[in-house]
Amino acid sequence: MWTSENDNHLISYLLQSLFMGLEEITTKIAGLETLENKNRDAKYLCTHEFPELTAMCPVTRLPDFYKMKIEYEPDERLVELKSFKLYLNSFREQEILHEEITNEILNRLIRSVSPRWASIEIRVNVRGGIDTTITRYWDKEKGDLIKKTVHQP
Repeated sequence: MWTSENDNHLISYLLQSLFMGLEEITTKIAGLETLENKNRDAKYLCTHEFPELTAMCPVTRLPDFYKMKIEYEPDERLVELKSFKLYLNSFREQEILHEEITNEILNRLIRSVSPRWASIEIRVNVRGGIDTTITRYWDKEKGDLIKKTVHQP
């Protein structure tokens, strides 16, 4: 039997679903949210790994699957992780090359939190027998530093 209590639960569920959808859309438009770094005098490393990054290949229009690792030394701001997750999920239906997604993510992080330095590594799941990794290192004082990303023998 349907009761007004069921109506209240249904209305509550629908409103919550609508709010969550709006929150996700707002985060995508606004970009990454940040938090104050209350320990800015300390030297420490933030490492975020996201094994579920996906996007669409603009050539084949097939999905690409990535494992992403981003590291940065915070200065005044920290990235808020829920907004970061929603931002990364926004690439799911986007047609973008491996190199472009790597640079887009790092550039957005740099613009949002202005870290002392940051690096990103995107590992593309093997497809067609080619193992691909895109790496970039950026420093606030020196800019992009390719020597930091090249593996020395």
